[in-house]
Amino acid sequence: MAITDTTSISGANAASAAASTASVSNSDSEQRFLKLLVTQLNNQDPLNPMENAELTSQLAQMSTVSGIEKLNSTLSGLVSQTGSNQVLQAASLIGYNVLSPGNTIATKDPEEGKDPAIQAFAVQLPGTAADVEIKIVDASGKTVRTIEAGGMTEGVNAVTWDGKDDAGNVVPAGSYKFTVAASNSGTAVEATALTFAQVAAVKQGTSGVTLELASGQSIALSDVRMFL
Repeated sequence: MAITDTTSISGANAASAAASTASVSNSDSEQRFLKLLVTQLNNQDPLNPMENAELTSQLAQMSTVSGIEKLNSTLSGLVSQTGSNQVLQAASLIGYNVLSPGNTIATKDPEEGKDPAIQAFAVQLPGTAADVEIKIVDASGKTVRTIEAGGMTEGVNAVTWDGKDDAGNVVPAGSYKFTVAASNSGTAVEATALTFAQVAAVKQGTSGVTLELASGQSIALSDVRMFL
């Protein structure tokens, strides 16, 4: 049996009640305005009646206020609908691996007689870099592998690691991190490390839609560079 999020229901009821109250309030305001206008017309000085321009101005003001309130209501509905659509779109990513900012790689022991699994990650650059060096370090901070990737172009560039150290030995299973140093003729180029992680759940909060990854990290939907 599915568990209902009572907080969401409570929030929805509150929003519905607020919208209903606002509608009643707007209707009351219009009725009061019309009553005052009719009273003013009935009690005006016959020798100094209200001018047409003045009457038209008051009616136009009321119409403008009413129009703005209706526009605000319509925009609120569109924003709410957009949020719901984003949740549905994000939910389709559950179970997929997404590429997003991160620099952690987890390795496993290979099967006997086989090479370790290839670790795929990526580097995103704001522009072309002539020299890119990637260092993979273990939990103690020791560099176990240095990858001279050479030149990379603007955008997302795929990188792989065979799970071995610089001497060609298979590294112990565990968590590793990688750092990226990119440059052009000695001038540093800002680089963003990207890793793959599986999407475990989708959550909508005050800051928008977030993806809960199997690694325990939470990312925004806009952080996703690729999925597979």
